[in-house]
Amino acid sequence: MTHKTGGQVARQAVRKSSLRPLLTAASVALSVGYLAAPDMALAQDFRFNAITIEGNQRIEAGTIANYIGVARGETVSAAELNDGYQRVLASGLFETVEIEPRGNTLVVRVVEYPTVNRITYEGNARIDDDMLASIVQSEPRRVFSPSTAEADAARITEAYSQQGRIAARVQPKVIRRSDNRVDLVFEVFEGGVSEVERIGFAGNRKFSDRRLRRVLETKQAGLFRALVQSDTFIEDRIEFDRQVLRDFYQSRGYVDFRTTGVNAELSQERDGYFITFNVEEGQQFKFGQVTASSDLPEVDADVFQNALRLRSGRVYSPTAVENEIVRLERLAIREGLNFVRVEPRVTRNDRDLTLDVEFLLTRGERVFVERIDIEGNTTTLDRVVRRQFRLVEGDPFNPREIRESAERVRALGFFGDAQVEAREGSTPQQVIIDVDVEEQPTGSLSFGGSYSTGSGFGAAITFRERNFLGRGQQLGLGVTTGVDTSNYTFSFTEPAFLGRDLAWNFNLNYLETDNSDAEFDTTIGNFSTGFTFPVSENGRLSLRYGARYSEITDLATDVGEIIRAEAAKGEVWDSFVGYRYSYDTRRAGLNPNAGVLFEFGQDFGGIGGDNTYIESTLRTIAQTKVMSDEVTLRATFEAGALSYSEGASRVTDRFALGSSRMRGFEGGGIGPREVGPGDVNDALGGNYFAVARFEAEFPLPLPEEYGISGGVFYDIGSLWGLEDTNDNVLYEDFTARQSVGISVFWTTPLGPLRFNFSEAVSKETFDEEQNFDLTISTQF
Repeated sequence: MTHKTGGQVARQAVRKSSLRPLLTAASVALSVGYLAAPDMALAQDFRFNAITIEGNQRIEAGTIANYIGVARGETVSAAELNDGYQRVLASGLFETVEIEPRGNTLVVRVVEYPTVNRITYEGNARIDDDMLASIVQSEPRRVFSPSTAEADAARITEAYSQQGRIAARVQPKVIRRSDNRVDLVFEVFEGGVSEVERIGFAGNRKFSDRRLRRVLETKQAGLFRALVQSDTFIEDRIEFDRQVLRDFYQSRGYVDFRTTGVNAELSQERDGYFITFNVEEGQQFKFGQVTASSDLPEVDADVFQNALRLRSGRVYSPTAVENEIVRLERLAIREGLNFVRVEPRVTRNDRDLTLDVEFLLTRGERVFVERIDIEGNTTTLDRVVRRQFRLVEGDPFNPREIRESAERVRALGFFGDAQVEAREGSTPQQVIIDVDVEEQPTGSLSFGGSYSTGSGFGAAITFRERNFLGRGQQLGLGVTTGVDTSNYTFSFTEPAFLGRDLAWNFNLNYLETDNSDAEFDTTIGNFSTGFTFPVSENGRLSLRYGARYSEITDLATDVGEIIRAEAAKGEVWDSFVGYRYSYDTRRAGLNPNAGVLFEFGQDFGGIGGDNTYIESTLRTIAQTKVMSDEVTLRATFEAGALSYSEGASRVTDRFALGSSRMRGFEGGGIGPREVGPGDVNDALGGNYFAVARFEAEFPLPLPEEYGISGGVFYDIGSLWGLEDTNDNVLYEDFTARQSVGISVFWTTPLGPLRFNFSEAVSKETFDEEQNFDLTISTQF
């Protein structure tokens, strides 16, 4: 015996039908006797002294008479009468319409469309009811319209198509209710996702298919196809990919590049697409002569010529030209030249494949910014958005500056969408800048756990807010606990202190270890605060003050003399001021294939506290791409020095080298070490270190959809230097260690993972190796 739900029983108790009968009824022919007569009858004229409306319940008779457009006592033709009928039918208010002349009376019979009682959705799982309700235009307690319902079904189908479900079907149906009401039901068949099984290219010679696929927003379906949405076929995304391909080639000098067509073939099972981009690369061009000129008498062109940074022989890039224009226009403002525009004039030389660029300084329109209007920000304060604009009310209007400001607003990450447009203001010489934003969540709360046989269970809770109280401030809280460790962190950053391009940060950290298997326990507390501000286009300078507390307790019986003497000092407080300078060429973005990072900082201890010292650190990274951007080469050099004039360093203060800086060795695996009688084997750290790392990343002969690539590396470095030593201390002097290895990079939905397999080729007897480690891959 089959049981039915209450909804199924109710469904059988009423009439449920598709919209076809209603659409058919709406096209019922005009029921007038003279229409069936011979054609000569169509020339008949009518005069009516009265108009009778029948069947209307909600619509006023006068409204229907106005649609008919026939005045009492006025002579009308059959054609005019037919036009009136069509107007009543086209109003969309009536399911059927009939008109019938009865002598001097015109009878109009109508059947009104029902009202919509409620709207429901069946069969939808991927898109919830609230989202579908925002798509459809049919509304409860409004007159039902079959054409609107059909259009709503098409909109829902399109929404599924945007998710890659091209097989989705939506059928609107009605359930008749009493009092001329209907329930509107959208029956949804979602279908499966049509994924991109393969992306190929035809016509490419300079760059491989693998390299070009990395550029595209659309990705091939891989191992995690159930979690990755970028492998879903979406037609609008393909159009975007055509543009990013063009940008990719043009930024590398291929100015004639074009995509001649995109073929998207659907598999027989209709669950996958095979996409082929047909491209024409053309020749690569380089910069020829780069000059600056002016048609303004008050402008000295030589000043701008000397400011040019583009040089002949460099690969042509529209981005480099755009950045040069920005630089020259900013120079014009500093020179007191308002409304000066820089127009690039490019001359093509096909013989030597160069492009001459002349930057012409000319007079722009005298247009000012009247005001900046910001809408859509319910949480974020206006000033957070406004400070992304380099101009204010009353400044000369610069379209390029507006575009750059719009990019900075989007780069905040506070908004799901941000549109910036300019329109004419109260006068033709003024413009109003409209900023329309759509906010998105900016906070995150994460929970994590860990377990190891040595330390047992651990838990981690982290809270981050990137737009605290809508002020653009960053707030972070973290708690990590385990059987033998506890770590508490707090951080706060104000990116625009006093409304200026000046970031203020405040950080607290407290770490406590209580490990029965370790040689000693530690308690370390850190506090720091400071400011960071730009000093050049690519340079930043940070000034900070900090304090540090450390204590070494609970020594094991097999700890050596050095650590025992350091633990005997008890609680140690250090107070310091410091600075850090960084130079990063990626900030300008002039070369997408290469970059250089230079960082140098010093902390000066002795502003109170127990010690007086100078701690210096240096880091440089250089990266470039070769072999048609397939292989990435990277070189890194890091060094540090810790020098005490009063007091001495302890193991908690000195540098240590582990797998993060020197692959192939454990944390504390190299450097000065006290080895004595019994089981004494203490890693002491060092006051100096220097490490050079060289690595290459390259694709592997595996399907790209797996997201797996490879790499090789070579590290060389050393850790050395102590203030106090004894006969049992080894490796106190500089002794270089070397390691080589291979890496496997795996891009997963959980993040980019890096597997390092290493081998120490130069080491000392008591060094501790680490032949494998798994880390989160970081990008330079």
